[in-house]
Amino acid sequence: MDSGTFATEASQVLKKPVENHKSGLQTTGLIKRQVPTLSLADYTMGTAEKKQAFIDHLWTGLRHYGFIILKDHGVSTELQKEAYQILAQFYALPTEVKRNYISSAGGGQRGYTAFGQEHAKDSPVMDLKEFWHVGREVSADHPMSSHYPANIWPQEIPEFKKVFSQLFKSLEEAGKIMLEALTGPLNVKNDYFKTRVQEGNSILRLLHYPPIPVGVDPRCLRAAPHEDINFITLLPAATTSGLQLKDRDGSWLDVDGEVGTLIVDVGDMLARLTNDVLPSTTHQVINTEEGRIRSRYSMPFFMHPQADVDLSCLPSCRGDGEKYAPIKAGDFLMQRLREIGLIK
Repeated sequence: MDSGTFATEASQVLKKPVENHKSGLQTTGLIKRQVPTLSLADYTMGTAEKKQAFIDHLWTGLRHYGFIILKDHGVSTELQKEAYQILAQFYALPTEVKRNYISSAGGGQRGYTAFGQEHAKDSPVMDLKEFWHVGREVSADHPMSSHYPANIWPQEIPEFKKVFSQLFKSLEEAGKIMLEALTGPLNVKNDYFKTRVQEGNSILRLLHYPPIPVGVDPRCLRAAPHEDINFITLLPAATTSGLQLKDRDGSWLDVDGEVGTLIVDVGDMLARLTNDVLPSTTHQVINTEEGRIRSRYSMPFFMHPQADVDLSCLPSCRGDGEKYAPIKAGDFLMQRLREIGLIK
């Protein structure tokens, strides 16, 4: 569903009759719920009308689903393909080699986190995944150097650093534009998010879901139902299916982006900031039949603000009152990392 056809769908509630705007008639039938696909070029290079339409569709899409799919975003498809090829090479290395890259800094902030170490909040079992974190690079004399550990790079794959440093930068730029597009509906200054995510604690997570082990606890999923922690997540379309979001009626809805697209979703920090006007939608990665014999690779970019950013509710979203107590972004992050088992 593209941005043009989404205007009709977005004005409807769950599974209501569809209104035919061209004829002015109302037709009977059920709407197929589908995460909308928008073109970022409409915002960055389109006419004033296309730019405003993008803002409207982005706002409505995130309110209805918590997710949108993005095309024409400036993150090279070839770069994404190369990155996935490198991930397959890295995760094919022996476990003892990969474990050499577990960070001594703790909390999985950089480098490798082994299979079965992370679980969703309140989940009694671990997720079926291993991953690598690439974070922001700062100089030794930078004010945030004590908060941002140095990145770790695997010696076995020399191109790893170049490719994932570029992917981090490209996804961050796309993310800044996405957040800027939300400033109008939220009634804040155009640079509101830009100043808060500048040199923020963003993370590129390089995920491997290996073939589902025989005899694994049946409660274990590749990724159990959860919400993201950050402002927004930008996810290059994964190598296989399995991602689902929890729709407003409680059913699970498949989210499958085409190769080269980005799946964008709202995290808990933005939900808090907007008093859930923009909801952080629960999502999961299920154990598919294909997953029993095939790996799945995924590369979400978690866009975080600086640690001292206040997540108190924006005035435009206050409504009948604030739902959440004031908290700083850094404190909220540490709280959530403890809840998912990365910090003890």
